[in-house]
Amino acid sequence: MIRVSANAASSSPPAAPSLLAYNLGNFWRRLVLPQRIENWSLTSLQQRLMKTGGRLVKHARYYWLRLAESHLTRRLFGSLLRRMAALPLPTG
Repeated sequence: MIRVSANAASSSPPAAPSLLAYNLGNFWRRLVLPQRIENWSLTSLQQRLMKTGGRLVKHARYYWLRLAESHLTRRLFGSLLRRMAALPLPTG
């Protein structure tokens, strides 16, 4: 149970951002992640995929995303992008 004071009734409860992040993480895991990493915990996903260091480099007319060595390989990153692009757009 979340206790909210009378003065803060118009604002969201303190747990709302973390609950939203948890639900978005699970939603993302179910719809986008390839099967081989589908069973990773949310903490593993955050540490291995989201906290990956990188640098955006401009060379001639192209931009390159240079990722640090991690669990996020070029193949996995491409797979994530393709699966996100294949999601249907919301209507209405």
